[in-house]
Amino acid sequence: MADPVRVRRLTDQEGQKLQQIVRRGSTSSVRYRRAMMLLASAGGNRVPAIAQLVQADEDTVRDVIHRFNEIGLACLDPQWAGGRPRRLSDNDKDFVIATATTRPAKLGQSFTRWSLRKLVAYLRKVHGRVIHIGREALRCLLARRGITFQRTKTWKESPDPERDAKLDRIEEVLDRFPDRVFAFDEFGPLGIRPTAGSGWAEQGRPDRLPATYHRTHGVRYFHGCYSIGDDTLWGVNRRKKGAVNTLAALKSIRAARPDGAPLYVILDNVSAHQGTDIRRWAKKHRVELCFTPTYASWANPIEAHFGPLRQFTIANSHHANHPVQTRTLHAYLRWRNANARHRDVLAAERKERARIRSEKGIRWGGRPPLAA
Repeated sequence: MADPVRVRRLTDQEGQKLQQIVRRGSTSSVRYRRAMMLLASAGGNRVPAIAQLVQADEDTVRDVIHRFNEIGLACLDPQWAGGRPRRLSDNDKDFVIATATTRPAKLGQSFTRWSLRKLVAYLRKVHGRVIHIGREALRCLLARRGITFQRTKTWKESPDPERDAKLDRIEEVLDRFPDRVFAFDEFGPLGIRPTAGSGWAEQGRPDRLPATYHRTHGVRYFHGCYSIGDDTLWGVNRRKKGAVNTLAALKSIRAARPDGAPLYVILDNVSAHQGTDIRRWAKKHRVELCFTPTYASWANPIEAHFGPLRQFTIANSHHANHPVQTRTLHAYLRWRNANARHRDVLAAERKERARIRSEKGIRWGGRPPLAA
């Protein structure tokens, strides 16, 4: 029997990028759904479960996974061809891309970044090679090759010396004991304020939320548990993270399988998940804690299911208080668990997406015109 289709092991940067797109939303529905497919597959979800999650055909999910294994994150953005033949040769295009992605200072220029105008001028007078290209043609070429104008960011690798061993153990339990594996994580903070989103409305007359941002109710954290075998998600809102609340969630997982057989729980390696009481209780009740490596929370299967939770309960909402917010969240969980197996139940919401903003009003995720 052929091996199940799944993504290759993600790098830290790939995992963090996919997690960012799924959690914060994207201005592109195609990019958002493809990221959800890849993140779900990296978390151990099988193709049929992923197809149900994103309401897509199983062959489509397999194609996206295979494409990612070939070209990486470039598969998130579909490419189209057409139009009149290009005037530049393939070698010229490669040279333009190489120049655009090289710091100007390394090429003897007196500035730190290229603008389209500066890059066009440089290409026309570069020694030994003259490339005549307009600014619009250059912009289109860069877009086709996946080169966008982005903010400079810092990066970090996982310093966990047991990174590979932890990922191997997670993959092993997902493959061998899918019906005995659970995932746990916190989702938040959840505040009481109008939250921007998207929805169907008459053109030019979008639904509006009150322009008030007085937040005197504090925040909550959703402590979520996900059953891999049953494809069931449940949880509860708490005032804060902590070992006590983590232990309560683990007890609810143990109660879901009261037969006393071994269980495997995948969770992040934050301090609130590693207390002495938690480890003692887990050992006594035959619960193995499978921690994700540092900076690799994308390996947790529950991450792919937090995206829809944000899109359909937090985005486009204006809850009066935390009890109302909690009731709405639990109502969605009941609906989600009752309809998770239906193929067409989410067809009407495929293009539904939210634009999540940070505290400072900066758009997170997606591909805005001048920033990614």
